[in-house]
Amino acid sequence: MASSKKRPRTDVEESQAECPFAVTFPDPKEREKKIKRRRQESRESTPTHKISLQASPFSPLGKFKDADNTMDQYYQVVPHQKWMNMARYNSFVLNGVKYYSEGFIFVANSSTIERQRNPGEPRTSRKSEDDWVARILEIRASDEHHVYARVYWMYWPDELPAGTREGKRHVEGRQPYHGQNELIASNHMDVINVVSVTAQAKVNQWDETNEDEVQEALYWRQAFDVRSMELSSALPRCKCNRPENPDSQLLNCTNTDCKMWLHDDCLVHEALMKTFARLGADKPHKPARVKTEEPEAKHGQQPLSPNEDSGAAQTAQQSIDVKAEDQPPSTIKLADVEKSNHNAGSSAASSIRGGSRAVSDAPQPQPPKKKGRPRKSESKAELVKKPYEGLFSAAIHELSPLTVEITDLRENVTGGEKSWKESLHCVLCNAQIS
Repeated sequence: MASSKKRPRTDVEESQAECPFAVTFPDPKEREKKIKRRRQESRESTPTHKISLQASPFSPLGKFKDADNTMDQYYQVVPHQKWMNMARYNSFVLNGVKYYSEGFIFVANSSTIERQRNPGEPRTSRKSEDDWVARILEIRASDEHHVYARVYWMYWPDELPAGTREGKRHVEGRQPYHGQNELIASNHMDVINVVSVTAQAKVNQWDETNEDEVQEALYWRQAFDVRSMELSSALPRCKCNRPENPDSQLLNCTNTDCKMWLHDDCLVHEALMKTFARLGADKPHKPARVKTEEPEAKHGQQPLSPNEDSGAAQTAQQSIDVKAEDQPPSTIKLADVEKSNHNAGSSAASSIRGGSRAVSDAPQPQPPKKKGRPRKSESKAELVKKPYEGLFSAAIHELSPLTVEITDLRENVTGGEKSWKESLHCVLCNAQIS
């Protein structure tokens, strides 16, 4: 029988209310073999506890290596009989707030306690040190003082463990494409005392294929299977096939035969590589001179223009009010609870994104996606060769038509311009982006 996969917790006694339950993940095939062996040894059938199957509430758009992986999981709560003897509820009320099965919640951890003790101290920038986020799968209670929730944990990207497989790579922690408000769905199951719940959470699923949605709240797009340590794929973008970071810019190629969304840093890199190939380490940039002629008396000629191209199965009761241990016990009156069967948070299909990205059929100027935070630095494994570093820098100007401004950083090179603008070209089709 597999051991319980408890989420690591420091200072459990302070941040996590006492919970006498744990979750195990037995192999149903191995269990059947043991039952057969026992029956062969004894005529009396040995009572066995039922193994339950949890259908995953998460359906990532990306793929796992195993195309049939649904993240469904066999599990067993122990002590089993004590768990099954408790009544099942659709919701519970804690501190005047009603929480529903299938809803998302914030759960206290050691960082929560530390912030409560020192409210004036600045907050950490690591999301993994904020409250944990979970999705409620089931609510059970023996009375109003003992209410528990079986949950699936949502991971902050910083919490991805060493050895996580993403396609053919092994990754650990936050990746360059993960946004500040991004979570990762998982089938990491626990049972918690609901006294540890701090607030309701709003979590949406981000559909990367929907170009018209803006991401503002907490969201998830990938799923993590704790059994195989595998992370589902994210939609590749641009020539580099890196996924999109929703906190960063993407620019759309206005060529109707291309229409590819491009990373701003890929466009800048391409422009700098062309500049380095043309000027190297010692050649100054001199603008192309435009030859003009005075208009003649009989055959007037116009000056030439510069070249613009340069550059749930059991019946559940409705609700239970949660009370602290020091309060006098009271009877749970289920008849007083409203009959409506509220089902909240079970379908988070709509995603939110930071700007409209609809592409028209004809080439036309389009504003880039504007995001509120700068791009995270790339991991060393994904860095490409940059021979221009220390020699040139570049920045995209978002006026129409889009241009890239090149700055010459070479102090030993004289006789040319130190800053100039060039047109911006798609890294795939080489068409000018207007």
